[in-house]
Amino acid sequence: MKVTGRIDGVPSEVWHEEVLAPQFAYEAEHLLGHYIAIEKVLLLEYVRMDLVDADGAAALAARLDELNPDAVRADPEQNMSDISFAVERHVQDGPVTPFPAWHVDRSRNDLQACAQLMAARETLAAVADDLLAFARTVIALAGRYTDAPMPGCTHGQAAQIVSPGFHLAALSAETIAALRRMLRTYDECDACPLGSGTMAGQELPWDRDRMAGLLGFARAQPHALVAVASRSWTTSIAADLAQHAVALSRFTTDLMDWCGGHRGFLDLPDELAGISAAMPQKRNFPVLERIRGRCAQIAGRAADIVAGQRNTPYSNTVEVSKEVGGQLRVQADAMRSALRLAHAVIAGASFRTDRMRAACADDHLGGFTLANRLTLTCGVPWRTAQIIAGRYVKTSVERGLRPGEPDAALLCAAAAESGHVLDDGENITALLAEAFDVDLGLRAKQSAGSAHPQRVRELLDEQSEELDALDAAWADNAARRRRAA
Repeated sequence: MKVTGRIDGVPSEVWHEEVLAPQFAYEAEHLLGHYIAIEKVLLLEYVRMDLVDADGAAALAARLDELNPDAVRADPEQNMSDISFAVERHVQDGPVTPFPAWHVDRSRNDLQACAQLMAARETLAAVADDLLAFARTVIALAGRYTDAPMPGCTHGQAAQIVSPGFHLAALSAETIAALRRMLRTYDECDACPLGSGTMAGQELPWDRDRMAGLLGFARAQPHALVAVASRSWTTSIAADLAQHAVALSRFTTDLMDWCGGHRGFLDLPDELAGISAAMPQKRNFPVLERIRGRCAQIAGRAADIVAGQRNTPYSNTVEVSKEVGGQLRVQADAMRSALRLAHAVIAGASFRTDRMRAACADDHLGGFTLANRLTLTCGVPWRTAQIIAGRYVKTSVERGLRPGEPDAALLCAAAAESGHVLDDGENITALLAEAFDVDLGLRAKQSAGSAHPQRVRELLDEQSEELDALDAAWADNAARRRRAA
């Protein structure tokens, strides 16, 4: 069966092997189900436009139902190694001859764009499901450690007392923000390209709104050229995934630091551990390195998707729709893999509260609190209080004094150097003891969103509520797709 009168030859061996056959295999695996759904909707439109009766359409629909990846193959002679032509051949070889108007006023451009977008929506929804599950696991782990003091770092140095719950609540916040962005992206790209034709629309009165609804879209894409030329939805999805991958990689770096032997704050089960072939004492966690490596792939694919569209004409091109578009699934697969690994890590993680507390007790992390107390309790101007607190910490470290060993005379001497006399009645010893108390240090912050255990618990409750709302929104999208199927 010839499919064109313009070309007499068939695809060459190299063209078939290097390009057409791999593309065919990709579409057969990932897009064939969507092509079938689209073909059935087209049949319903042909019925509506009186180009075929219901029985004739049903016969072709039954033949389409027999299609699966094993039923079609790339054949340079029979279908030019093109899956759309393979679908046509499958129907034409069936027991019922297609009606003359079958595929009249049709183009592969909007059909392929529609199938690709349907697949992308499903992929985005699958990533959202992974993120929802991951966020709930993070919140659960955070809730167990809101009262456990640990050193929080800035610029790679211990800075203030926080808790694992506080830090993990930031990870869940980033994950929820990713879900919000992805939901907006889903809503933005939930516009059906079908009925746009090659680029300028179609000649028959296709009911584009009806077709969009039957395929589970929220609406039809209003502009025919946008429908077949734009792949902004690929860059938007890719950007969403890359943005969260960057955040996930940064938190993974923190986990690597906490797992390190020099800290030993965090432990993972043996099932997620590795060993050294040469050093029997080591217990490694290469799973964290794998997560970061996959996050790099996710960010890289996003750059590929953007670069592959740059400077291309604003029309349907194979370069954009197929050569670049296939990278989105590769990126999403890497994202889902990274999330599965990260989920396992969070689910199996446990914190060494004794080591975290000891690290807090061994460092003068209450310097900020001391400066605040000097200002609010003793009336010392803020910048002067900062200088006094800094001198006190510096001298204490030089003399080998632990933070839990308050030295009122030393603080008074530091104040005197700055021209300020502290009154003995101000109970300097108690002030120092409170400033460097580990548990009080965790509870010193009172503002909303702070590391105070109660504030963290409130934040986790709010996050859980928002997760429920996001879960419901994603479930609504899934229900619309299922109804269409």
